[in-house]
Amino acid sequence: MKCKGDEKRDNLAASIFLSPNAIGFFIFSFLPVIAVLLLSFMEWDLVTAPKYVGLANYKKILGFTCTEGTIEFNDPSFWKYFYNTIFLMLGVPLSMFGSLVLAILFNKKVRFSNFFRTIYFIPSMCVPVAVFLLWRWILASDIGLLNQLLSKIGIIGPDWLTDAQWTKPAMILVGLWAGIGGFNMLLYLAALQEIPRELYEAADIDGAGSFQKFLRITWPMLTPATFFIFITSVISGFQGGFEVAYMMTRGGPAGASTTISYYIYDNAYQWFNMGYAAAIACVLLVIVFTVTLFNWRYGGRQVHYF
Repeated sequence: MKCKGDEKRDNLAASIFLSPNAIGFFIFSFLPVIAVLLLSFMEWDLVTAPKYVGLANYKKILGFTCTEGTIEFNDPSFWKYFYNTIFLMLGVPLSMFGSLVLAILFNKKVRFSNFFRTIYFIPSMCVPVAVFLLWRWILASDIGLLNQLLSKIGIIGPDWLTDAQWTKPAMILVGLWAGIGGFNMLLYLAALQEIPRELYEAADIDGAGSFQKFLRITWPMLTPATFFIFITSVISGFQGGFEVAYMMTRGGPAGASTTISYYIYDNAYQWFNMGYAAAIACVLLVIVFTVTLFNWRYGGRQVHYF
């Protein structure tokens, strides 16, 4: 048995090893969150002294008036950009499905599988700025590679980045290209390799087909990885969209590609409404927390732990 002195030494050693991470979290995560929360009750333009305005920023974001059965939001731009953010998150299930398909293919013992894994993983390792600049050229309406290829088969390509109807699908396409073969694929691949081979051998003896084995063995065993990937992808979806919009469309046309994160950037660094930008960030934090809590509460019931 350990004496109290040994326990104290163990606790001290553990505290020493944990302290760098704890200090870093406190300085670079906890304190900034508290600062943003306090700033959200202020009006500040980076020049004059901050002015306390109470809940005015939140009333502007969430407030609305109803006249003659018509709802008018105090800040309709926020809800428009919130819709854009949700729309772009339609790429989440598509990306998860593509990552799962690639993981299943690469899980099979075939020649050059490691080479193809590397090829598909490379886009997620590239600098985002370079990727988005490349895709801005590919999706250009006049000299873009994609429209040039479509013209070869008699199809007139749309204005991907200047037409409000095509801008968001174009951004989803870029996200799929960059994310399908990335870390989600690796997580699925690792989960597939942890499934006991004996289960498939027993299914073969029982005469189960490929689809039955996937439905009864593979998919239930993948639910923990799927749940984790879905949670992190949804969180990233709410927080993302800034880089691709900034590099490819500057939020246009007419705000069609502006997301909540881009709106925060505009308020903070374009219009110097730091307090309002902080309030939007806090609202986004509450939305992400609520959605994540809902997923943990109800989505976790579908997870099979073995």
